[in-house]
Amino acid sequence: MEPLDTLDTLAAIAVNLTALVSAEDRYQRLLDTLHIAIPFDAATLLRVQGEALIPLAAKGLSPDAMGREYPRQIHPRLDIICSSREPVLFSKKSPLPDPFDGLLALDSEASNHIHACLGCPLYVRDQLVGVLTADALDPGAFDHLPIQFLKVVGLMAGAQMQTVDLLSALEAKADRQGQIATDLMQDVLLQKGSEILGTSKAIEHLRREIELVAKSDFTILVLGETGVGKELVTRGIHKHSRRRDKPLLYLNCAALPESLAESELFGHIKGAFTGAGMDRTGKFELSDGGTLFLDEIGEMSLGIQAKILRAIQEGEIQRLGSEKTIHVDVRLLAATNRNLEAEVAAGRFRADLYHRLNVYPLTVPPLREHKEDIAILAGLFAGRSTKQLGLGTVRIGEDSLRLLLRYNWPGNVRELENIISRSVLKASSGASHEDIIVIRPEHLAADLGVAIYTNSAPPIDIPSPLPAKISLREELKTFQRRLINSALDNNKGNWAAAARDLDMNRSNLHNLATRLGIRQKK
Repeated sequence: MEPLDTLDTLAAIAVNLTALVSAEDRYQRLLDTLHIAIPFDAATLLRVQGEALIPLAAKGLSPDAMGREYPRQIHPRLDIICSSREPVLFSKKSPLPDPFDGLLALDSEASNHIHACLGCPLYVRDQLVGVLTADALDPGAFDHLPIQFLKVVGLMAGAQMQTVDLLSALEAKADRQGQIATDLMQDVLLQKGSEILGTSKAIEHLRREIELVAKSDFTILVLGETGVGKELVTRGIHKHSRRRDKPLLYLNCAALPESLAESELFGHIKGAFTGAGMDRTGKFELSDGGTLFLDEIGEMSLGIQAKILRAIQEGEIQRLGSEKTIHVDVRLLAATNRNLEAEVAAGRFRADLYHRLNVYPLTVPPLREHKEDIAILAGLFAGRSTKQLGLGTVRIGEDSLRLLLRYNWPGNVRELENIISRSVLKASSGASHEDIIVIRPEHLAADLGVAIYTNSAPPIDIPSPLPAKISLREELKTFQRRLINSALDNNKGNWAAAARDLDMNRSNLHNLATRLGIRQKK
């Protein structure tokens, strides 16, 4: 073998070591490269696994050769190679069977012929990791190969196996981390949910609106009172959008100090301000390709609002302390319980940003406008609490459900969830896992009390024991007066609002109040 051919072969193997291909391709390319200088008819690269050798790649062998294991104890030639520190060229007259007899693609009867066979043990840090074998039908095919060349080939093949193992481990770790991140996102969706529950017309309309806007890349402004489920709506939009496989990041603007807002949104570079010890990536950059949800956006300062506007309009951001412009592709979803039109009029919110956000506003209805969904929602929250507490079946009694339906829910769905969670805990006192737990009115009394009629009036204590003589009619009138007066007080004398709290028609309330002497007859 000429020196130039030797160097060219080694250079080709070295290039192969740095190729960005898969593990299987790297092994196959190694055999292809070796074929330039070693005139084999068949070659294999095998990994040592205990007392057996497992093929990683083969060239010139029948396909079934790759599906076999080659134990050292029944393949003496492989055992000899594994026991050596040098390349082994077997004698043409060796009586030892070849592990690949009958498996050569060119000649399945090669075991009946005298042929050449060599093997190189592959070591990494003095540890045997594999074996490289070569077979040729020409008995003298390998006679001209320098032993030093075969040693270098063995070293480089061992290095190739180590490189592939390291890259495979890194790829597996990256895949695992990516899968973990994906699973965590799925867990969040499972725990928090992304489906809007309910059968009312208001919720059906909201679901249709979500599916409609999800198809676009419009900036969506989600409006509604505190506790109505604005975050749930944004998750629903993201789930049905084309970006659903990309990240959905969340930022609560109300909980963000002014001094950290810009860094949190746009990132910063090292040294941008005192305490900035390293570069930091902001939420806009992290959300590239996905969706960013800014909750309570009405709390942001005018200066930050201007930078958010630029990110929406131009798709450009700058890290704090940097002059470099970064292009991002982010769909923005925003939510607020503030009246942004009033905020604009008062000079606390930029008009241009408001109009950018208000491309397609979605208003989430308060719970009092779809009370027919309370039973479904209460069942959901009861089920969650049951799972968290490790309980058996929990049922909401009919009397309890009627009380829930009478309440006006100023805290909306969030308040319902909190009350149901507390009532499950109270009802479970002393119960075993096998017991059927029933939520009764007394489990709701501390939260609702007379507030089921008046929103916030304190519970009415009935004297105990009762007087010997009592007029049910007079007691009932007294009770009705106290309820109506409490409702009027809570609503600053507004009869229409008091009627809503009492779940009554306004004219019926007027008539009842007149009969009770609370209101003068006109």
